[in-house]
Order: sequence, then C-alpha cells, then structure tokens
Amino acid sequence: MEIEKKFTIKQLPKDLDKYETKEIEQGYLCVDPVVRIRKSNDSYYLTYKANKNFQNGTQEVALINEEIEVALTKESYLHLKEKVDFNIIEKTRYLIPLENNAIAELDVFHGNLEGLCFVEVEFKDEEEAKRFHKPEWFLEEVSFDKRFRNNYLITIHSLDELGL
Repeated sequence: MEIEKKFTIKQLPKDLDKYETKEIEQGYLCVDPVVRIRKSNDSYYLTYKANKNFQNGTQEVALINEEIEVALTKESYLHLKEKVDFNIIEKTRYLIPLENNAIAELDVFHGNLEGLCFVEVEFKDEEEAKRFHKPEWFLEEVSFDKRFRNNYLITIHSLDELGL
C-alpha cells in the first residue's frame, strides 16, 4: 500500500547537490490501472498500481494506491520501453530528509517537462498523513490534481498544457 501527499514548491531547497539522487526514466504500458516501467539509476522495475482512494470509506487525506513492484532485467526494461504509450518521463529525484523520519521526494523534470518540479511524501498510514505539517518550502497540496500525476504527464507535450 502506498500512501502519499504531493505538493508544488515555492522554491528549490538550497544545496540540492548534498542530497541523494535517483535518475529516473519511466513509461506506462497502461494507465487504468497503472502498469508502469521504471529505470531508477541502474535498477529496473515493473509496477502495478490501483487507486484505493474511493474504496476505503474514509475521508481522503492522502493519495492511496495498492502497489505491486517487481524487478526487471535491463533487457526486459528495454523491450517493454518500446511498447509504452505516449511519452517517456525523465526526472531527477532528490531524497530530502524531513522531520519525523519522513523523506521528501523532490522530482525535477527534464525533456518536454523541463521546468516542472513537485514533491511527494510517503506515509506508513493515514494517521501519519493527517499529522503531517509541510515544510516552509512546500506550497500547495496537489495530491488529487490529475495534472500532477505521472500517468497524466506522459500525455502532454509541454508545460503550457498544464495551465499553471
């Protein structure tokens, strides 16, 4: 189970180069439910995600997905990459420590999404998500705004299409 909140940012944190990074490339074989392939540095994955937000009967405080992830070989990834729908997403993910052992996953996009940045924070449960207080550099919560979902971002060709 994946429980997360997503935010736009006021500004990039200072000294980004001091944080751990992942160079990510990902594509989608299906968007409903989500079937995604991802290259993260030198690791490769196939992920299945099904949205649980409207099935859990609780007030929505975070984006909740059932998630299953399996490792791929580089060859399998490259084979599946030829079959993705729409565009491939390229981004650098910065892993920035926050209070209470939380990690901000700051995504800085490249390619046709150059200039887009947003941050996600994952939680162990909905209570932890409810108690979360965003840092000063976070701006608006966009957890339920489809424009900030990667499976939507693959369908656009420039940031102008986001209407931001």
